Amino acid sequence: MTDDVLFEIKKEHLETGLRGFPCGYCTTSHVDPQKGLFYANIPVSDLTNHSPEEVIYLLYYGKKGSKSEVEGFFNDLKKRAELSSETLLDIQKLPRKGHPMELFSAAILISGMLEGKGDYKEDCLNLIAKLPHLTATVINYHAGWGATPSPKEDLGYMENFAYMLNVPNSNREELIRAFRLFNILHFDHGGGNLSTFVGKAVASGLEDMYGCICSAMCALAGPRHGRANQDCLEFTRSMLTEVGENATEKQIEDAIRHRLDSGQLVFGFGHAVLRVEDPRATVQYDYVQKHYPSHPLVKIALLLRKAGSKVLSENPKITNPYPNVDAISGSLLTAAGFGYPEYYTVLFGLARSVGIAIQILYERTEARGGKGTPIVRPKYLFKAKNT
Repeated sequence: MTDDVLFEIKKEHLETGLRGFPCGYCTTSHVDPQKGLFYANIPVSDLTNHSPEEVIYLLYYGKKGSKSEVEGFFNDLKKRAELSSETLLDIQKLPRKGHPMELFSAAILISGMLEGKGDYKEDCLNLIAKLPHLTATVINYHAGWGATPSPKEDLGYMENFAYMLNVPNSNREELIRAFRLFNILHFDHGGGNLSTFVGKAVASGLEDMYGCICSAMCALAGPRHGRANQDCLEFTRSMLTEVGENATEKQIEDAIRHRLDSGQLVFGFGHAVLRVEDPRATVQYDYVQKHYPSHPLVKIALLLRKAGSKVLSENPKITNPYPNVDAISGSLLTAAGFGYPEYYTVLFGLARSVGIAIQILYERTEARGGKGTPIVRPKYLFKAKNT
């Protein structure tokens, strides 16, 4: 191979999900197998004390902004933050049956139909601004939690979301802290994860921003991708029921071995790129140990962290037996007062849509000297069914 050839494609590479094959550039973030997720070359763990506004600015511009720059950027977004009454009315006509991600994806498409500008930059900014109002509306409507208030201009990005979300019997300050951390950790994750790639692939056909994000959210909804956080919490809850909150690490270890021996899945471990514990998980483990050490789910999640890695590391075929971000995020949200796992993928979508929209903006308006990337068209080889 010559120096400019990155990979030689062989037969064994086919039907492997294009894993590891470069097809473009990502200007917002990247994942290092040993160091984890970086936003614009800054480890995401170094950004958790920043505001979501500062992190969105970083992703959008590729650099940190001054206080006045971030305020100016978000003052503009706040003017765009409220959905129209027509959009709200149509979202609340959607059927409540099915998974909330279906409503979320449909709501994004409806928003584009009624409020889209047909301009990637304007629609990127508008969508980022409106996501908290849209997401709160979808969850409140699906859960039957009443009418969603309009966003307030004097509240921050996640402060507004927590204000608009009518969570029963919750402590808003605790929710704000949890939502701020959750969103910062989930805003972006490189360019090749399924939902991001799907959104950019659809954009390559010149679909508008809202349609692209809708398609990305349909990709995110699957259990192999964004719905894993819901499955992880349900797994942790089942372990709590099985062994009790005062279980020992040995009891958790035995329960995991029993699950594996009986062909059941163990959720929250492993990662496509990482070969260490996901630093996003580490940040959240530290958070729950500080704020909710006595919460039953947190106690079980902390034991699973140790016992799960121990058991899985005994299998030589497993390249990463360590916890990923989904292993603890559901327990954190539950401990903070949002114990509704059916909406966890929607919360994931609220955050991830920000990074995907910014990546789409680059591919449509900046890539290849402003020409944009060409339409995605991989080659498939014919194979007869009976061969």
